[in-house]
Amino acid sequence: MKTMTCPLNGVRNISEFVCGGEVRAMPDPATGSDAEWADYVFMENNKAGVVREWWCHTPTSFWFIAERDTVTDEILRTYPAGEVFTARRDFASKEGGS
Repeated sequence: MKTMTCPLNGVRNISEFVCGGEVRAMPDPATGSDAEWADYVFMENNKAGVVREWWCHTPTSFWFIAERDTVTDEILRTYPAGEVFTARRDFASKEGGS
């Protein structure tokens, strides 16, 4: 049985998780172009080797980050997203409204 360690719930069966894609820098909400947002939302690097990915423990809806080797499919480390993302983003519209 393959397992993954959830930072909130501990070791769980891999069937309790869903991958949300690569962790990548988000375009600036105020100045990002439509092309930049399309690239961010729809494209992935899909490289061989160690990548950082968003994962969700579906029974608790807890999102976290995992470092996984895509060649061996080994999960090297899992940790709360707060270790990487320490500030919140303002998503006010480009026109200045909210």
